[in-house]
Amino acid sequence: MPAEFIKLYPENPDQRRIEHIVKALRDGAVIIYPTDTIYGMGCDIHNARAVERVARIKGIKPTKNDFSFICYDLSHIADYARVSNQAFKLMKKLLPGPFTFILEASGSVPKLLNTNKKTVGIRVPDNNIPRQIVHELDHPIITTSIRDEDEVIEYSTDPELIFEKFQHQVDIVIDGGYGGNVASTIIDATDDDFTIIRQGLGEVLL
Repeated sequence: MPAEFIKLYPENPDQRRIEHIVKALRDGAVIIYPTDTIYGMGCDIHNARAVERVARIKGIKPTKNDFSFICYDLSHIADYARVSNQAFKLMKKLLPGPFTFILEASGSVPKLLNTNKKTVGIRVPDNNIPRQIVHELDHPIITTSIRDEDEVIEYSTDPELIFEKFQHQVDIVIDGGYGGNVASTIIDATDDDFTIIRQGLGEVLL
């Protein structure tokens, strides 16, 4: 069966549809959703089979995954990462926004993602759709970018074209309008000597 194609408006996502998506996530669904930058693919961080599915769709070994977490806010950040006072101040200043913070992972992350990685990426996007989903779910979802095979375009922006491409690989594609084609800015905050690993949409002076 093809995936569901669900329309949501970022300024006011329909609560019944959010609850439907969250129920699917709890049942092991893989979803595609908008962020404040590009469209992402993800699942419930507590569902190991769904995490493996995302890795397979991306064509990577599950143990080699480089997935980040989408969080609603920073209130539960200590459950997944070790954050210094300086890093927390910077995150509080920039989030929600188009940034991914690389932090030292807590002990729970390798178990959740079946990986030996010592770091985790944290996102709090400035888009109500993924934030309301994780708020209703009550814990993060993993996130990884939707790449386009066209090297010039790099990221798919049209949700209908994304649906055409992934409808037989995922369970739900959320249409939140056209996405961007510039990814988030990645900041290494594993120590207080903050470094921009990738300059993306987010602008910051460190």
